[in-house]
Amino acid sequence: MRKYYNMKIAGLDRALPLCPISDELYIGAFVIFGDPELTTAASKALLEKAPEYDYIITAESKGIPIAHEMARLAGNQKYFLARKKPKLYMTGVFEVTVNSITTEGEQKLYLDRADAEMMAGKRILIVDDVISTGESLRAIEELVLAAGGNIVGKMTILAEGDAQKRDDIIYLEPLPLFNAEGEAI
Repeated sequence: MRKYYNMKIAGLDRALPLCPISDELYIGAFVIFGDPELTTAASKALLEKAPEYDYIITAESKGIPIAHEMARLAGNQKYFLARKKPKLYMTGVFEVTVNSITTEGEQKLYLDRADAEMMAGKRILIVDDVISTGESLRAIEELVLAAGGNIVGKMTILAEGDAQKRDDIIYLEPLPLFNAEGEAI
């Protein structure tokens, strides 16, 4: 029988299914796709805590709804996307390697050179849905710095596990890790 972790996120109740990372370690799976109510509520809550910025950037793919909604709520601002694969329309790319807890194997993230040129010298806010190990965040930071952007903040809806102890991220709610019995550890 599947276990769930019930929590309040941006004032809304949600049940996160517990999913195994190993025999002893489980995570609460947070998927914002298909939940516009939560996307809007979390975006509003993040914007209330956000430092002043010029552009938002996120990594493909689970950060897209939150970056999009934050940009929309802030006046339909342009935002940037670190892609998992280069696209034909890109004018050249920057790339970095990332190892995420929720994706098997090594990945790369790519930033369009035209986007990088727009970021140069600008205040950049990094957003994501969940920060856990910080690997995706580190990769986005590398892309922004390579583009000449100034990182003014790192925000997430949920800080998972040890990410809650970081003093360099702003988050809405903590998300514990779990043992095989479904107990927070």
